[in-house]
Amino acid sequence: MEIKGASAIVTGGASGLGGATAAMLAARGAKVAILDLNEEAGRAHADAIGGLFLRADVTGEGDVGVALDRAAEAQGVARILVNCAGVAPAIKTVSKEGKPHPLDAFRKAIEINLIGTYNLIAQFAARLCVAEPVGEERGVIVNTASVAAYDGQIGQAAYAASKGGVVGLTLPVARDLAQHRIRVMTIAPGIFLTPMLMGLPQAAQDSLGTQVPHPSRLGRPEEYARLVESILGNPMLNGEVIRLDGAIRMAPR
Repeated sequence: MEIKGASAIVTGGASGLGGATAAMLAARGAKVAILDLNEEAGRAHADAIGGLFLRADVTGEGDVGVALDRAAEAQGVARILVNCAGVAPAIKTVSKEGKPHPLDAFRKAIEINLIGTYNLIAQFAARLCVAEPVGEERGVIVNTASVAAYDGQIGQAAYAASKGGVVGLTLPVARDLAQHRIRVMTIAPGIFLTPMLMGLPQAAQDSLGTQVPHPSRLGRPEEYARLVESILGNPMLNGEVIRLDGAIRMAPR
């Protein structure tokens, strides 16, 4: 998929992995629409990269439909979708006080990380499949899972389940959309320097980084964006999940 001149949708694009991806796509000549709930940061980042900001809740069918329609009106049919919107709750199945994991918190993680991802995929693909192909494909979808899908830690039951779902849908959705010449890939990042981790003390950040075999540091959002770029450029990458983690395998805690 040629990035220059293409229209792209990036969810969670106000900051972190999505923010770096939106910036990369814009720098390569794409017309980028950022979908995020953080209006202040989203508008600022969209202005900085010459993109479009659209406030949207990824779990809302109507919200997403309106946002995709507005993006298409402003920038033309989107050929690239990168799903980065997500939450990362840390709650044990049973607390020290013997209380069960709040079901609402578990449901919220599934709604945003898994159902939100699928909501974007389905609505994006439905609009794209009627467009003319560009060369041998119509477009590319890149989802974000996590190494927690494989190595979920203590307190990550909801998060790991939601990201495991993203891993699980990658191949069947790629098979579903193959007839429409739309590729589907997923990246499973390890420990990256996102806004959530940047809030930790430097000593805690350094400690997390030393857990990575090589390079022994936290991943940079730009490195995630670089893998997105590689996926877009290689038409044989389809239906697969790529761990981007410096060979880390997460310990229980």
